[in-house]
Amino acid sequence: MMLDRLRRIIQEVGHARDLHQALTIIVERVQEAMQVDVCSVYLVDDTRSRYVLMATRGLNPDAVGKVSLPLGQGLVSLVGERAEPVNLEDAPTHPRFRFIAETGEQPYHAFLGVPIIHHRKVLGVLIAQQRATRRFDDEEIAFLLTIGAQLAGAIAHAEVVGGMAALVGGKSSVAMDGLPGSPGVAIGTALVIYPPADLDAVPDRGVDDIDAEIAAFREAIALAQADIRELQQRIAIALSSEDQAIFDAYVQMLGSASIIDQVIAQIQRGSWASGALRDTIAAHVHVFENMDDPYMRQRADDVRDLGRRILMCLQKGRDRPPPYHDQTILVGEEITATMLAEVPVGKLVGVVSARGSTSSHVAILARALGVPAVVGVQDLPVTRIDGREIIADGYSGRIYVSPSDGIRQEYQRLLREEAELNAGLSELSNLPAETPDGIRIPLYANTGLLSDITPARRSGAEGVGLYRTEFPFMIRERFPTEDEQFLIYRRVMQEFSPRPVVLRTLDVGGDKSLPYFPIKEENPFLGWRGIRITLDHPEIFSVQLRAMMRASQGMGRARLLLPMVSNIPEIDESKRLIRKAYEELIEEGVAIEPPLIGVMVEVPSLVYQIESVASRVDFISVGTNDLTQYLLAVDRNNSNVAALYDSLSPAVIRAVKAVIDGAQALHCPVSVCGEMAGNPKAALVLLGLGVNSLSMSSSSLPRVKWMIRSFPVARARRIAEDVLALEDSQSVHAYLAEMLIEAGLGGLVRAGRH
Repeated sequence: MMLDRLRRIIQEVGHARDLHQALTIIVERVQEAMQVDVCSVYLVDDTRSRYVLMATRGLNPDAVGKVSLPLGQGLVSLVGERAEPVNLEDAPTHPRFRFIAETGEQPYHAFLGVPIIHHRKVLGVLIAQQRATRRFDDEEIAFLLTIGAQLAGAIAHAEVVGGMAALVGGKSSVAMDGLPGSPGVAIGTALVIYPPADLDAVPDRGVDDIDAEIAAFREAIALAQADIRELQQRIAIALSSEDQAIFDAYVQMLGSASIIDQVIAQIQRGSWASGALRDTIAAHVHVFENMDDPYMRQRADDVRDLGRRILMCLQKGRDRPPPYHDQTILVGEEITATMLAEVPVGKLVGVVSARGSTSSHVAILARALGVPAVVGVQDLPVTRIDGREIIADGYSGRIYVSPSDGIRQEYQRLLREEAELNAGLSELSNLPAETPDGIRIPLYANTGLLSDITPARRSGAEGVGLYRTEFPFMIRERFPTEDEQFLIYRRVMQEFSPRPVVLRTLDVGGDKSLPYFPIKEENPFLGWRGIRITLDHPEIFSVQLRAMMRASQGMGRARLLLPMVSNIPEIDESKRLIRKAYEELIEEGVAIEPPLIGVMVEVPSLVYQIESVASRVDFISVGTNDLTQYLLAVDRNNSNVAALYDSLSPAVIRAVKAVIDGAQALHCPVSVCGEMAGNPKAALVLLGLGVNSLSMSSSSLPRVKWMIRSFPVARARRIAEDVLALEDSQSVHAYLAEMLIEAGLGGLVRAGRH
């Protein structure tokens, strides 16, 4: 019974217009559900260091917003200090009780207070009181605790909105946290992008001329397809043909029979085209949004975007282009590929999206365009941001709206330093990554987009340490053929020849899925992904292996990298399939050498089997992104725990050391790829641990090269030994920052934050 009441209260609060209404609903419903005489909410006012009565049912309503208690005084503060429930049989007899006449609470004896906590911070206290002298039972305590926990998120969101309201009066700045989508810092003016047509506002309306309505709808489809093609051509100069395939997918969706036929069928039943389109798009969006797979859920945004474009064409009134600023930061609830493409070349400096993850299309395209992006800003109040100055920090995933002079000046200084640093680092592009004592540490590029090839070469990359092959799979509506894959791999190898290119076999699952091969799992990160999928589908795996090896003809041995391996039998079975594909190609007359085979150490189980791994493969690549995630049990895309993700955790550093030591005892070279390799502070530790090579994004490469050319290996080893003695990430970061500054590399400290 209590659970049903709890669910109804939470649902009602979820539909509240604002915080005031939410608090009013809570105190009223809790009083009714618990059958108590009083229910009240006190919130912390940090500016005055006081608890303020914000809502009540039972006390004097005139006291709301007026009565407050200093922090450290009264029973309300006691609840906040303890951060746990306080259950008193006779509150007035407690030494911390403080009587406030204005509230009219003198008749009440029983007291139950629970803290309202959001991300470890006490935001306020929820209180139940009763005239009778009694203690509240366990069920009542659990009920009030649950309500308080639900209230915490609503208050945190309201604080952001309230801060934005203060901005209107020019009183303050607001900082909000999201996820790093694309590295870099942008300072510019927010341009809020909203749908060009509102499908939800379309009314029901009948139609007399069904044939004319169908013709108008088909014309709108054609206009929308032409519009997408125009956008694709406009952005073609910045993206490769492979990257532009996203727009091809949009055109195909516009021509989808499932959409067109459903709309026409509803028109034939007497609905006008706009209403039929509204219902059809809503049905498709509902299907995608209820899918378990994150990638497929994000496709709902694409369907919405296309539906709005069709509606805009139906309405025959194309809106004028938005007022793009010279330094535009695109802001929206959802930013799609077409919205990015519409910004005139040279005016887009940053992207901020309330939705999305590090693997969403907007993040992928922002990285391809070299534009800083912050995604997944959950409490982003987009309606109040348009035209305001914004700073988007793509390293930390934080944005500042109407930043203070101090914050603005600090970021402007950082931008100047980055520009100066980049100008100086460009001189290193043709120099080797060699320590002062003559140890060469090859630096390779991570890539998955053909548009990354030129920046990677310009940065001085000595090859590709990790080519992610899944992107060509993700942007198609079917598995790519062997010849289609061959052309992609061949081009990458030719562009870098004679430098090596390591091709990672298909790594989907988790937060990366294929639209035509959906995977529904309750816990995808611990499920069917990486090598598990390809071994279960040798027909897919073998086609890719053949394409990879064919692409190496005349350019040395192919380098194949196996992802998400968790046990030795997976390596043995993969090697068997690789050998089989190689022998088939030899029989067919393809003149190739046997491939080099590597394994990614991403799953902690391999750390403890590293000698067995090293004895079976030609090289090892430590995938620190997933290894960190699994070792620390942290989903980087989950904003609730993303702050706990840190590749400089002592646990991660010690795991990497174990891999390097175990592999090199068997003379198996070890590379490290991912964020850890591209972080100058972490790379300093890796240098000291004895890593053979590093692979990172091309933008990180010059900074890491500068560090390598500044530290003798003997010095790096001593630093690594010191780091291994530290017990927490904060100490590791501080120590390594100190080492970089002492070496005159203070400009690298910020680069080591992300």
